[in-house]
Amino acid sequence: MHPVVDEAKCTGCGECVEVCPAEPNVFEIKEKKAKVVHPEECIDCGACEDACPEEAIELVD
Repeated sequence: MHPVVDEAKCTGCGECVEVCPAEPNVFEIKEKKAKVVHPEECIDCGACEDACPEEAIELVD
């Protein structure tokens, strides 16, 4: 599984970057939106989904 960001909902708060335990981090904030830059590093923990205040992140297959 890997995260997908709904850019229409994302405010670029950076919570996903802060809580992601993967190395390198799965997310980066670019152009005021969260971007999935290393989907292959996702460990399916769901921390990003839980932390997103806008519910803009979903883990998908």
